[in-house]
Amino acid sequence: MTLDLPADAQARLQAEALRRGITVDKLVADLANSLPAEDPLEAFIGSGSSGRGDLARRHREIRSEQTAGLPARDL
Repeated sequence: MTLDLPADAQARLQAEALRRGITVDKLVADLANSLPAEDPLEAFIGSGSSGRGDLARRHREIRSEQTAGLPARDL
């Protein structure tokens, strides 16, 4: 992989790699391994609240109330 980094970012990576006594490639690999492997969608799921505790049980009835009973193709 080739990264096009600004000169200051390259210098910081080189300085940190030197400080740790490793190569820049190893430093970047270590940094990448420290990133969360989580799917961003999974982080989003459940982040909101509808305020309705009965949504799973009454989803068809609630949808009908919210859309005046129109089928999805007519919305």
